[in-house]
Amino acid sequence: MKRLVVGPMMTPEYNEWLVRKINDNIPEPSHENSQSIEEHLRVFPSELEIIKQDFERRNAELEKKIEQIEEEKMNLRLDPDV
Repeated sequence: MKRLVVGPMMTPEYNEWLVRKINDNIPEPSHENSQSIEEHLRVFPSELEIIKQDFERRNAELEKKIEQIEEEKMNLRLDPDV
């Protein structure tokens, strides 16, 4: 009985096809919507934290307004012509 032995005599086209066939089964990351690691791991603030930040911002604005009004009040007391 004769046997056909297939050895390393593959054509370059077959070898390229075989490599592509094997590598096609490996998923590659999509670069269309890629994010950096820092963006991917970034923690989003909770609703409570957002409300707290908004409160602190408004509180700071009101404190500035209070200081301005108090300064105007002091200036009005010092100015006898008004």
